[in-house]
Amino acid sequence: MNQLMKRKSRGDAWFDIINYILLTLIMLLVLYPLYFVLAASFSDPNYIYSGEVWLFPKGFTLDGYERIFSDSSIWIGYGNSILYATLGTLIGVAVTVFAAYPLARKDLAGKSVIMWFLLVTMFFSGGLIPTYLLIKDLHMLNTMWALVIPGAGGVFNVIIVRTFFQSSIPDEMWEAASIDGCSNTRFFWSIVLPLSKSILAVMVLYHVVGFWNGFFDALIYLNDESKYPLQLVLRNILVQNQVNSGMMIDVESYAAKMRVTELIKYGVIMVSSLPLLILYPFLQKYFVKGVMIGSIKG
Repeated sequence: MNQLMKRKSRGDAWFDIINYILLTLIMLLVLYPLYFVLAASFSDPNYIYSGEVWLFPKGFTLDGYERIFSDSSIWIGYGNSILYATLGTLIGVAVTVFAAYPLARKDLAGKSVIMWFLLVTMFFSGGLIPTYLLIKDLHMLNTMWALVIPGAGGVFNVIIVRTFFQSSIPDEMWEAASIDGCSNTRFFWSIVLPLSKSILAVMVLYHVVGFWNGFFDALIYLNDESKYPLQLVLRNILVQNQVNSGMMIDVESYAAKMRVTELIKYGVIMVSSLPLLILYPFLQKYFVKGVMIGSIKG
């Protein structure tokens, strides 16, 4: 390594230094907003308004988190979100892999026509009202299936996984396995899936993030509050604590309400983001390999 460093020209060394500086700046630009939200969620809102919170919490308080977690609906929302994310991810990854693998095989008849139909759906959708009517006719309104089933398959994900299979599972491997008497099903379960852990991890991450952060479908299709996911519960908590200046006569009450809203706002962001921040490091090692091979090669 030292010999390699010694071979570098002065221009290469400056290039590396500038790269490190730029990457450090980009990293700070990405991480600082998240860190600021964390610091602000533990700070007195008066210090936030005055701009004194920028590196460490000031006027340390847990009032925002106490108000958020005192609402019992948030635990129901957590349970629902975990259920929807787990079930939706299982269904979504299964649909994606089962759709992508045949499309990656050269011996699939009509592969081009199927891909053409799939690609059309990326540019043209039915729209909100026809989709709502479809969900209604399928009797999925006010059920968790309205959140899990429509978002299970994504053409973009299918293309990424198909490209990964084409790049990582050569046809010669299937030919050798078939000569030894391996069936299609056994080849898929015993060879393809074990060699595709990185892209499976990426798909799990994509689907978990999508289902965890999704709230619009729940807003449209769910009426029963006991079925609301966490994001919708947090939205309702935030909306209920919004300040209506037309109804506030006392200036002190108005200011106090504003402080509570500010506290809850930052706390809500942290509460909703924390599970994904915990999950990401476990899947990060697969992320670059899976996405890069799936999206570039082929």
